Amino acid sequence: MSGHGTPLPMTSHRADPLTGIAEVPGDKSISHRSLILGALAVGETKISGLLEGEDVLDTAKAMQAMGAEVTNHGSGTWSVHGVGVGGLAEPDQVIDCGNSGTGVRLIMGVMATSPITVTFTGDTSLNKRPMARVTDPISLFGAQSVGRSGGRLPMTIVGAADPTPVVYTVPVPSAQVKSAVLLAGLNAPGKTVVIEKEATRDHSERMLAGFGAEITVEDTDEGRVITLTGQPELKPQTIAVPRDPSSAAFPVCAALITPGSDVLVPGIGLNSTRAGLFYTLQDMGADLTFENMREEGGEPVADLRARYSPDMRGIDVPPERAASMIDEYPVLSVVASFATGKTMMTGVKELRVKESDRIDAMARGLRANGLMVEEGDDWWSVSGLGPDGVPGGGTCESFLDHRIAMSFMVMGMGAQKPVTVDDGTPIATSFPIFTSLMTGLGARFETTE
Repeated sequence: MSGHGTPLPMTSHRADPLTGIAEVPGDKSISHRSLILGALAVGETKISGLLEGEDVLDTAKAMQAMGAEVTNHGSGTWSVHGVGVGGLAEPDQVIDCGNSGTGVRLIMGVMATSPITVTFTGDTSLNKRPMARVTDPISLFGAQSVGRSGGRLPMTIVGAADPTPVVYTVPVPSAQVKSAVLLAGLNAPGKTVVIEKEATRDHSERMLAGFGAEITVEDTDEGRVITLTGQPELKPQTIAVPRDPSSAAFPVCAALITPGSDVLVPGIGLNSTRAGLFYTLQDMGADLTFENMREEGGEPVADLRARYSPDMRGIDVPPERAASMIDEYPVLSVVASFATGKTMMTGVKELRVKESDRIDAMARGLRANGLMVEEGDDWWSVSGLGPDGVPGGGTCESFLDHRIAMSFMVMGMGAQKPVTVDDGTPIATSFPIFTSLMTGLGARFETTE
């Protein structure tokens, strides 16, 4: 698990044209939620295409520790025999969520309204991340929490024995916080209401409805109002997990900056709350097209075709798009390095509290490879050097962050000199086949044992 093992330095060399089909893994957000809601349903939920990265596997272990029967049938096919809403058991051991902020925050929400006590921990990176953004709202239901200073893990949550429903306005755009509150509301009587001023990814709302929860979503003057009626009997589902747009970002962006490339990335979820990166790349002049548009499992899906794009230009990324691409800003900044002119990214303060401070981490690595970066609390800009202008040659610290590591591996494919990442082991948390998939397209990676 990242943060617990020996660092594995990786170097990315300038690549020949990337060609072929990039079949990326299943969507991480939907994989987490499939396991959690399957555990709260009555009966057997069947899941295909589950992302089998460390983050999701840790969530599967947690659901099993709380009483659900979770079975891996191989090749991404899983089943979950649920215990029903309110049926979670108190685990015998500490729940280790590894590197997953999504996993720990959603599971905290799930158990907050059950009369059980759970202690959570994680790896070095996760144990530095703020948990008050979840423990504050779940305390309104009656849950209690005790953690380290600053609201950090390890942390023990005592679930509410007699929960009450809440009305909660999410203070910052966060699908994790919204989802935690909605999951807590499942076992509270009456109606739980979540108000978000800026829309975030809506997988939880879609999936709750699919499992049979009574949930409504309304756009009002005060924001997006989500109302959930508590204590339903969730019905088991058959779920085909679409491929992850956040993982698709890496082969797509690599193709755009590597001369001669033409890559097809099939079956990518294009939920409007997740697809901001692809529209931003098109705005920059990328040769990126959506083919075979369709719907699968209630989610819009398409095949993405990305071709080398030497005429990309820097743009001001619309701040209202931030929530729909928050995890993709690191790799977008790499593409911006190969564009002509400045790319300005605003309204992105959430990047400061991800697996790492992603603005700081990317700024350091980009500067080490010859780029000019400016930054503020909730903005940053990259001055692009054109399609063949990135010097490279730097060593970048991953800060135990999978997306930082993969972003700089992408940079090396188009830079003049190789780019090195100090530790590539965090990549396994979200994209365990990253190295084999990218080298299969033509990337040249080197590891130092």
